[in-house]
Amino acid sequence: MQKNFIIGLMLFALFLGAGNIIFPPLLGQMAGDDLWISMVGFLITGVGLPLIAVLAIANSGGSLQTIASRVNPTFGIIFTLVIYMAIGPFFGIPRTATVSYEIGIVPFLPTSISSTSWPLALFTIIFFAITLALALNPAKLVDRIGKVLTPILFLVIGALAVKSIVSPMGEIGQARGDYATDPFFRSFVEGYLTMDVIAALVFGIVVINALKAEGVTERPAIMKAMVIAGVVAAVGLVLVYLSLGYIGATSVDVIGLQDNGGAVLALASTALYGSSGTTILALTIIFACLTTSVGLVSACAQFFVQLLPRYSYKTFVVIFASFSALVANVGLTQLISFSVPVLLMVYPLAIVLMLLSFIDKSFDRKPIVYILALVATTFVSVFDGLRGAGIDVKPVTSILSHLPLYEQQIGWLVPAIVGALIGVIISSLFKRRL
Repeated sequence: MQKNFIIGLMLFALFLGAGNIIFPPLLGQMAGDDLWISMVGFLITGVGLPLIAVLAIANSGGSLQTIASRVNPTFGIIFTLVIYMAIGPFFGIPRTATVSYEIGIVPFLPTSISSTSWPLALFTIIFFAITLALALNPAKLVDRIGKVLTPILFLVIGALAVKSIVSPMGEIGQARGDYATDPFFRSFVEGYLTMDVIAALVFGIVVINALKAEGVTERPAIMKAMVIAGVVAAVGLVLVYLSLGYIGATSVDVIGLQDNGGAVLALASTALYGSSGTTILALTIIFACLTTSVGLVSACAQFFVQLLPRYSYKTFVVIFASFSALVANVGLTQLISFSVPVLLMVYPLAIVLMLLSFIDKSFDRKPIVYILALVATTFVSVFDGLRGAGIDVKPVTSILSHLPLYEQQIGWLVPAIVGALIGVIISSLFKRRL
């Protein structure tokens, strides 16, 4: 039980990246007196779906590729490769360093220095050297993250949360914008856009291998341990999100409305703790990003060892850490602009795969059900991605705009359900396997 708890702490730290920390304060500012109903909506998609994704990996036997291969073996390899590259060395891993630098380092640098490129280059070398050292031995990830980094992360976040409760900055104000008219659904959609489901599908292999290193090898035992670890991680995320949301909700009178959660948290930290608040925030962001970086590097390396077994795990760790250090130097803004279209295309596919994996025994895992659901999803998500890249194919998007929830970027949901149902009907009409 204790081992599962420690692994749960590791999973919590892997999930809690900078994006997860800076979103709830902004939600708090905008939701105001509708904070709690807004947080319920966000927690369903920001915590619930990632938890389900972790369990889907455990239920499938331990990898995203196992689930994706139920469509087609070739699709399984290609789709898994795209997911790992997108959330790994092409975007996710470099972003951990750039966000750490922007929020944790730049505030302490003179403008004349921060405006040059060499500080970022130096920081990324140090950041990924630490990532490399921590990720080289995956058997020790539980000790290094679950027992060391996670308590530090809890400590610095707790320092902000406790202070905001004991000495709140101000009263909770009124809800604003979409939060005033539909706080639950607005937050529900924002939680989906955190894209933690993809992270969960990637981190699943790290957690399962950590369990095996602790002597848990049988599938029922792995599933039980994953449930416990997942619940521990979910409880940790809920506490952090509620705390940070409350900080944002009580901050408006002191710091005013801000455009992004990073600014809210930075100004609130200073308001709560003075100049030392900036240091507390820097530590929070750096430790959160570091744990996520270690988890992503380890997950990518473990996947590629399975894909290309002739090379060692340590070789891939070095490759991904080094490559990520190079990519990080393009800067945060460029990374986001490059990655968003890709993520808008693949994220819905990951959700559909995950959900179908729980019920596929009901249709005998017929590939036709997966295929039609994914084809329908892909048609919508591809044009979402193109629109995210600034390429709006209006003849198509004008038609797609009539889909339910299209403006909230989940217009793929109804087509996915219809595609799956058609697949079930077709498979039931033909006795042969489709």
